[in-house]
Order: sequence, then structure tokens, then C-alpha cells
Amino acid sequence: MIEVVGDSSRDGEVALVRLVVDGDRIVDADVDGLERPLAALTLLEAAAVPGETLAADALANALGQVFRAEPDSDRVAVAMSGGVDSAVALLRAGPGAIGVTLRLWIDPAAPDAERACCSPEAVIAARETCHALGRPHVTLDLREEFRRAVVAPFVRGYAEGETPNPCIRCNGSFRFAELLAFAERAGASRLATGHYARIVEHRGRKLLARAADPHKDQTYMLGRLDPRLLDRIWFPLGEQTKEETRAEAARAGLAVAGRGDSQEACFLGGGDYREFLRRHGVEDEAGEIDDENGRAVRRHGGFWRFTPGQRRGLGVAAAQPLYVMRTDPGANRVVVGPRESLAIETISAR
Repeated sequence: MIEVVGDSSRDGEVALVRLVVDGDRIVDADVDGLERPLAALTLLEAAAVPGETLAADALANALGQVFRAEPDSDRVAVAMSGGVDSAVALLRAGPGAIGVTLRLWIDPAAPDAERACCSPEAVIAARETCHALGRPHVTLDLREEFRRAVVAPFVRGYAEGETPNPCIRCNGSFRFAELLAFAERAGASRLATGHYARIVEHRGRKLLARAADPHKDQTYMLGRLDPRLLDRIWFPLGEQTKEETRAEAARAGLAVAGRGDSQEACFLGGGDYREFLRRHGVEDEAGEIDDENGRAVRRHGGFWRFTPGQRRGLGVAAAQPLYVMRTDPGANRVVVGPRESLAIETISAR
């Protein structure tokens, strides 16, 4: 038997949960604010018990540390972000579904952290959606793991003159690795997510394919997924449009049917990435913006503030629009030129 504790706080109030667990069953529990006692319940059953927000949050934080369940071929783990897409994926997964939400690191200085798909508010919305449908929900606190695996490389990449895409690193490796590991612990036969993508069979192999709706296709974020994992993954929204998803959520009476989409890297929390980088150690350093002939046309505050292909925010007056051609980290130099100079015939890749 092991003892596990979970807590939660909000607006000066604190909730604490203590569980004594033997295998996959709770033998003793010290908690107030839930709709039913937890003693004698399995961890899976306890994850479906609703209650006051703080108490349910504290319980989720406790369960996430020790969660396990016996295998069930009908069980589907559903990645829940708190938005409408994952909510409809949960609907599609049926009564045997279990929701799981990753709580990820968000910049403490973010101006609007509630917009993030992994914020505490999003976690609560995901759990409430699951409980409203009578489904269990588990929260995994991976803030530090996410910061090391995704945020740190993002900062380091800009400092080295790259333009990293943290969503590809997150979805293509970190997120799915954690979710699939959870699905195995939860005894689920497969993992479902609300991504707009499809899985098709081609010459005897399963491959990632674009979503039916080209305006919502998210396969660019999933391109790093190991094809060997696709047997265990399901994208239930791949054949429909976003409008159809919202309509399905509305018909089911889900509170998240009208929730807006997250648009930027979640850990920025609505902030500008340049200010984020500056706060996290990428230093301002004056340098030159040069034209294609090497003539200085303006000073800048750091090459990392500019991205190849960028047009706006250059602060350079010219007879025609100018674009960033490239940056030179070693010389702290930015090169700009006209649109036609962006055209290239070869690229280097590694």
C-alpha cells in the first residue's frame, strides 16, 4: 500500500486530498467536497467522481501520480485539452472512454495564460466535460518535463539563429509519448485525440494523411510521429469540418461547444515570443540590417527578433516591400531584400 497526497489552491482557498492505495484500489481517503466517498473504489472509478472545483482538482492531482487500471479492449484514452475538438473526440470514443489532460508549463509572466490549451482553466474545463458525460478524467502534471523537452529547445533554437516550431516538437514527440504511456497504464486499447488528421493504409502500412478539411488540417504538427505508433492512435475528427464538430458538440449539450481555439504556442500565454525570449535569457544586442549588397539600412536590437520571410516590423523605408532574407547569428546581422529574392531552388536539411 502507498499513500499519495494531492492539493489545489485558488483565490486563497486550498483543498487537500490524501489517498491510501493498494494496487488499483483506494482503501482509505481523506477528502471533503466530492459527491461520493472514495474508499473501496478503483482508481478508475474515483477518476469519474465529480465535486467542488478545488476538491476535484486536488483529487486529480493525487490520482495522476499513481493511476493504473486493468486492461479493457473497449477502453479508449482520449487526450482532453478543454476545447471542443477533444470533447467531441470523447463523445465518439463511447462510454468506455477515459479523458487525460496534460498540465504543461506556462510562462509565469504571460499576459493571458487562460488562453493556453494546457492552463489550469483548460484542465478544469476538460475534467468537467468528462464528468458531465460520466467519464473518468486524469490530469498528468508534466510542467517541468515539458519545460525541459519543449520550452528550453525553443529558447536555445532562437539564440542559435533557428526558427523552431515548438508545436511540432510537442505533438510529434513529447505529447504523444506521454499520452501513449498513460494509455498503457490506463489499460486502454488505443489513444484518441481531437487533431484534424487521418490514418490511412498504403501498401500494407499505416501512414499519416491530411484531414478531409484542408482549412483545419493539422498533420504538419504530427509529421514527426513514428508510423509504428499509428496502430495505437485514432483521429475521430479527420473526416469532418470544424463547423460539423461544433454542431455535434452543441447537439450533445456540451458547454465547450462555443469555446475559441488556441492560436499560438501554449506556453506563451498570449504574449509576444520576442518578449518571452528576452525574459528567458536571449539578450538584446545592437546590430545591422543590411540590404543584399551589404549596405547598412538600419540598426536592430538582436538578430533573433527577425525571421526569414518576415515583412512587417522591419522599420526600413524603401521603394518596394522588403523581406528578411536570412539572419547571421555570428555577426548579429539581418539581411533584407525584395520579394523575388526569397525564391530559391535548393535547400539544406538535416
